Amino acid sequence: MKSLKVLNHTLSNANNQLAILEDDGLHKHASFKGRLESLGAFPLEANGVEILQVNVGKMCNQVCKHCHVDAGPDRKEIMTIANMQLCLKVLAHSAIKIVDLTGGAPEMNPNFRWFVTEIKKLNKHIIVRCNLTIILANKKYHDLPAFFKQHDIEVVSSLPSFTKDRTDRQRGDGVFDDSIKALQMLNAVGYGCSDKNLQLNLVYNPAGAFLPPSQQALEAEYKEELFERFGIQFNNLYAITNMPISRYLDYLLSTGNYDKYMEKLVNAFNPFAVKNVMCRNTISVGWDGFLYDCDFNQMLELPVSTKNTLHLQDFDLATLANRAIVVNQHCYGCTAGAGSSCGGEVLS
Repeated sequence: MKSLKVLNHTLSNANNQLAILEDDGLHKHASFKGRLESLGAFPLEANGVEILQVNVGKMCNQVCKHCHVDAGPDRKEIMTIANMQLCLKVLAHSAIKIVDLTGGAPEMNPNFRWFVTEIKKLNKHIIVRCNLTIILANKKYHDLPAFFKQHDIEVVSSLPSFTKDRTDRQRGDGVFDDSIKALQMLNAVGYGCSDKNLQLNLVYNPAGAFLPPSQQALEAEYKEELFERFGIQFNNLYAITNMPISRYLDYLLSTGNYDKYMEKLVNAFNPFAVKNVMCRNTISVGWDGFLYDCDFNQMLELPVSTKNTLHLQDFDLATLANRAIVVNQHCYGCTAGAGSSCGGEVLS
């Protein structure tokens, strides 16, 4: 067995990340596939496609330590307008109700606003995963709160803590102050306040090698602290488990926490969470148009199992809605404790 200390992995190399995860499943912790087999739940199968999650590019104005996309200002991968048009074609000819736009910072794609406008013409609900600081990054983004409101967009934003020190340690110097300003700007146009159509949801990711606490209790604490300190209101808090991939995998390896963290995930495996994992009703679209079961599989370059529908140009809803889902060791992250998805706990 290769030692993790000498395994030559780079975060940009999905094959090396998979080598670590597969080595874990063979030699250390129980394989996720084997766990499902023991429950009679393998293959894990989709039960429809309700959400199209689209990564419109890996470019971002931040370099967060826990980022599973390995996003940053130097990333050049950007979804073209041609692939956006393929997304629109899929949406126009399907009953998919929700479009989840993510990145990087999705707003940095030069065609982001055009894409949003065209999606709304199809009467779809749009979620934008906004990192908040992009709103303050440049004058051309200052009107994003008004743009979001105009198109009834649900805003989902990461805020690791309601304290400056912890947030900046995880996401970079000055991020907390800019995030607070951005939240106040969103509140000013009605987000998270009286208008129930203007949903503002926050995301909590643990800063270290541990699982998130109770989502319900954490949400109550966030709401009290943010309102008392800054007058900020929001709708929901999503507690999301960090996946052992990309930058977070690098952190686990460099700090010697990989084995302990995987052990925590494996020991916290909850068979009831398997039924509600997000891959069962979601298709993830890469910036280049290729299809995946989830955003995490996308970063590991694990395409959907349906060999004839690997790209948007071959999208077939009936085939994808009944596909077998590709799994690996990182899937323990979605099934630990109360479970984890892009919408927080799956059992809450």
